[in-house]
Amino acid sequence: MDAVEIKHFIEAALLAAGRPLSVDQLQNLFDGRMAPAKKDIRAAVAALNDEYKDRGIIVAEVASGLRVQVKPAMANQLQKLWEDRPPRYSRALFETLALIAYRQPITRGEIEEVRGVSVSSNIVRSLLERDWVRVVGHRDVPGRPEMFGTTKTFLDYFGLMKLDDLPPLADLADWENLRVQLNLPEVDEDLTSELADVTQLPTLSPQVGEGDGDPEQNSEVIGNSDLNDHDIPDLESITTSAHVNLDELVVTEWPDPTDSGSEVSVDSDDEEDLETSATSG
Repeated sequence: MDAVEIKHFIEAALLAAGRPLSVDQLQNLFDGRMAPAKKDIRAAVAALNDEYKDRGIIVAEVASGLRVQVKPAMANQLQKLWEDRPPRYSRALFETLALIAYRQPITRGEIEEVRGVSVSSNIVRSLLERDWVRVVGHRDVPGRPEMFGTTKTFLDYFGLMKLDDLPPLADLADWENLRVQLNLPEVDEDLTSELADVTQLPTLSPQVGEGDGDPEQNSEVIGNSDLNDHDIPDLESITTSAHVNLDELVVTEWPDPTDSGSEVSVDSDDEEDLETSATSG
């Protein structure tokens, strides 16, 4: 099989799969001795991206592997293809998610200490249900609070291969800079509500839109048929009063548990996934 045939086969496989495929998975799709070397597969991917330069799609590599996806510039116009009324999430949810991503493993109490307000149980539940975060262990202090970390689903959704690919974030007040770097549409700060629409699109970057209503009063979050009739809980309103120093928030390596004056106990079943989320790619 020559280079052109390999390229065509890989393109077809990525389009047919509808999900990321690793280089190993692509290699296993070839018949025995006809399987190309991994370097040849990556060369074929590079050739595809050269062809896609003037088109609306690219081959992107995320935590779970390679996938064909729409270019981020096209995401806003195309999101309406999948959802009539996308679920809405508060900015508070994304601030909580940012703290988990940048300071993991982290407990709910530690998140509350940084943000300066309590973290709604609905926010934690929503992040767990979307499989953006998971419990990775328990802090070895009285009460043994759960520690949270991000998942491969989180990396895939935001188009990242590993945590080190996260853009730098000075503090939670620097939301606008993070929004731009993650290709999230503008949030209207003049709205009385701080809810933002986020649509999960197949192979697209996450999209944030405008919302309305008071998140403290509205206990329902708008969903759609793709959610399989499962209700998404309400989310707490945003606070912009918390400011965090760069040294407190920007972490690209696992924090040393001794820094907090307590030991960390990571569940044995979670150690492998925690390491994968931090180093995958």
